Amino acid sequence: MINKLAIVTGGNGDMGSCITRAVAAAGYRVIMACNNPESGEPLRQQIIQETKNPHIEIEQLELRDLQNVVRFTERIEARKIPVALLMNNAGVMPPKSSITQNGFNHTVSVNYIAPFLLTLRLLSSMERNSRIVNMISCTYAIGKIKLPQFFETGGYKHYHRIPVYSNTKLALLLFTLELSKRIKERGITVNAADPGIVSTKFIVMEQWFDPLTDIFFRPFIKKPQQGAATAIHLLLNPQVQNITGSAFADCKEISLSTKYKNSSLQKELWDATYRKIAPFLDKEKILPFS
Repeated sequence: MINKLAIVTGGNGDMGSCITRAVAAAGYRVIMACNNPESGEPLRQQIIQETKNPHIEIEQLELRDLQNVVRFTERIEARKIPVALLMNNAGVMPPKSSITQNGFNHTVSVNYIAPFLLTLRLLSSMERNSRIVNMISCTYAIGKIKLPQFFETGGYKHYHRIPVYSNTKLALLLFTLELSKRIKERGITVNAADPGIVSTKFIVMEQWFDPLTDIFFRPFIKKPQQGAATAIHLLLNPQVQNITGSAFADCKEISLSTKYKNSSLQKELWDATYRKIAPFLDKEKILPFS
């Protein structure tokens, strides 16, 4: 496996570290893609010791900056090693709205646009039986995509962190379904993992009742290892090797509503997003998937 790459975005996070550990234990050469590589170094050393896999690296990846995403993929392509696993795990839910240097809402860029760009640019480094897994959320069910304002505001005139986050997770689910159809003949699978409600640093609502949340709520939700289990299942389990275009929760396939599976919004959102990221694509490699 050391001749094949596994890339985990947010590989030093609560669930990301669990995914990194599992993939490393399976024998892959792993790249932990982090916005702050120095913060992940102690974890990298720990995972190397635990898994006895020395082929674990950290690469800087800032999903708020699409040019940074381009530089990351160029470094990956230069290695000439097949990307066997791509785990789009990183995500944010900031308390305040901000606009990236590329003109996108911060949450939308990190949770959706950058993973879209990252995935398309890495397709040329993938082979048959490569797997792509996108980390969604059960909140996709309350998401609503309003184009074109989704890209700049998340879909709302006034920023609300949970609704905007939900919109990005719906967008990521629709991307999963659309991409799976476009690359199915290449033998690359694309699926979405819903971790459920997980006790991570994410659950900090920055309100007066947050201490009560920790006391009464946190003990009853999933630990990071439990939340990461579905993504690990989709990345490594041979039983799902030929499944694509699906969403899973608790390591079981979800029966998605036809409003997602047959939605015209899949292609509409794809086309709108593709136009936004076109300046950052290598057209010679990406054109067949436009």
